[in-house]
Amino acid sequence: MDLPIYELKIQEELQDDAEVSFIALVDKPAIQRDFVAFSQDNYGQNFAIQDEDKHIISGPLMLADKPIYRNNKKFGEHFVTFSAETIKDIAIKFSKKGYQGNVNLMHDQDMQLDGLIMFESFLVDKARGIKPMAGFEDAKDGSWFGSFYVENEQAWQLIKQGKVKGFSVEGYFEYPSEKKTPTYAEQKLAQLAELLKVPLTLK
Repeated sequence: MDLPIYELKIQEELQDDAEVSFIALVDKPAIQRDFVAFSQDNYGQNFAIQDEDKHIISGPLMLADKPIYRNNKKFGEHFVTFSAETIKDIAIKFSKKGYQGNVNLMHDQDMQLDGLIMFESFLVDKARGIKPMAGFEDAKDGSWFGSFYVENEQAWQLIKQGKVKGFSVEGYFEYPSEKKTPTYAEQKLAQLAELLKVPLTLK
């Protein structure tokens, strides 16, 4: 099935609630305004223990232009993406609002974790010499990486035991206006119709 692709966005204004507000630790890592928790095979990203003695984990939080499968009542089955520019806006707003300590387990708001703080974060920008983490060399410019210091012993044991394996963002995002992005097949049909000068209606 050739599914449509929507590019999700946020608003830069701090008072607007379109934003990433939490980072979840998840066990199966992999995006009008809908609440989105990217987990399972949707969007979660593997992290790595960078320093066991210092309790540091690092990994990608969001990957630019990565198609993420979604299925909801309004849009049905589809993919969503985040552009490099939108990810930059998300990262800036996340920091401005002081969300670096907003971490939960498995996207469960009743399982918020104290004792984890994002102390380091960067956006890939090869022109500026800012490269992806080792192991993620194929990450596009604009991808967002972060490192967390883990003081919470329970969370650290889950990480060491492999019971949580990655980061997953959650928040409210804006879908594009009514007109959806044509699928690849629809784009090709439209190009063919233009060549043949045959009117074509895409539903």
